[in-house]
Amino acid sequence: MRPRVASRMLKKSLFAPAPPRRLLYPPALSLPRQPFRPGTRFFQNFVLDALSIFGKREASFLNCERERQGVRERRGSQFEVLGSTFQQPRTSDLEPSPVPPVSLTFHERYGVILLVAFAMAGLIACERTSDQATEAKKAVVAERPGLLHLTSEELARTVIEVRPVARGQLLVPREFPATIQANENELAEVTTLIRGRVVKVHVDVGQEVKKDTLLAMLHSTDLGVAEGAYLKSAAKLHEAKLAYERARDLHEQKVVSLAELQRREATMKTAQAEAREARNRLELLGVPRQEVERLDREDTIKADVPLRAPFDGRVIMRNITRGEVVEMEQKLFTVADLSDVWVVGNVPEKDVQFIRKDQKVDVIVSAYPHAIVPGTITYIGDVLDPATRTMRLRVTVANPDRLLKPEMFAAVRVYAVSATDALTVPIEAVQNGLTGKMVFVQRGTNDFEVRTVKLGEEQGEVVTVLEGVSAGEQVVTKGSFVLKSEMERHKIEPTP
Repeated sequence: MRPRVASRMLKKSLFAPAPPRRLLYPPALSLPRQPFRPGTRFFQNFVLDALSIFGKREASFLNCERERQGVRERRGSQFEVLGSTFQQPRTSDLEPSPVPPVSLTFHERYGVILLVAFAMAGLIACERTSDQATEAKKAVVAERPGLLHLTSEELARTVIEVRPVARGQLLVPREFPATIQANENELAEVTTLIRGRVVKVHVDVGQEVKKDTLLAMLHSTDLGVAEGAYLKSAAKLHEAKLAYERARDLHEQKVVSLAELQRREATMKTAQAEAREARNRLELLGVPRQEVERLDREDTIKADVPLRAPFDGRVIMRNITRGEVVEMEQKLFTVADLSDVWVVGNVPEKDVQFIRKDQKVDVIVSAYPHAIVPGTITYIGDVLDPATRTMRLRVTVANPDRLLKPEMFAAVRVYAVSATDALTVPIEAVQNGLTGKMVFVQRGTNDFEVRTVKLGEEQGEVVTVLEGVSAGEQVVTKGSFVLKSEMERHKIEPTP
């Protein structure tokens, strides 16, 4: 081949436009499907992959640039096209070298920088959060075993109330069934002392009455006969008195004998006895003294029989209607003063030892289960009921609002001394633990000791403590469950 032709072909092959270059990128960076949160293992792996890919791209770009520069130098030194001198280049030198990967664009570089900055901030935040958590854990858990320490912020968020461990007598409540009854000292059955017919009724059941208030009016023929007999005896007495006075004057003048004077005196005394008998009969029939005085003054018979209230109270029973003929044994009204009532109960034989007169007790009424009424024992039975083996008990209770009604069911609660020297804590202070019952004893403003306790019997809102605490120690009542949650979270073992 001619030198000119060979030189032309070599130039054509060397300086021909290069074929399209392929972009050789490292494997694409894909976001993990796991939660993308700083501090997690997935986030850390993602940051490391991003940094590795970024470094590989930069290193590959620099290596490719150096290789291209070396190829240019070798081509210039190994052959020159000048006249007839020609040196065939090596095939390896003419083969295109591996196409270097394209450098990152500005947006890619900016994104990688932001990604690296975000990763570093996340790692720092995670380290700081971990340090803070460690410090908080150290703040909550004290050095001593069984001691729980709360920070000031945690103590401000938690409502803590403490009460001292009490030492003293343990009162055991005992309840006895009872019923409410009206105070029999303030109870009256209104009846009539004479047979009669009802003319008018002035009051009804439930009405408040005062003493001497007119309840009803009766008309009695028997009362008319009694008043007539009283007027007759009064007239006879008046006549006998006049006859005696006249005979006494005549005897002084020697006109009548002494025997006649004595006869007239005996007749007067008989009339006086009959008059007193008639007056007493009226009183027995319930005629007041004012009515007797009216009879003496007016000499007029009124057969009206008034029924009046014996004292201030309330009409709790009425058994009378207008026009009815009533008898003496019939109960017409019942008037009671319910300002205080009786609670009558039955005490079993085994509990008689806890009852004494004038003892303060509590009365619980079934109609008002959440109300406790104080009372005083005013009577203790002297004998037991042979059928039920119980003793009668009576409690007097004030009833100013009239809420307690006769025949209501109730219970009498008596507090008896079970132990003279016992330790007690509120029930709400006791929590259930893995090793048994436990309480939280306050050791300082922010320190609480978890203490295992041995409990006795419960009495109302308190429970006796046999072991674990001492008198006067402050135990947590309100907020003890929150402290238990903190104890379980930090795995604190209670103090035995």
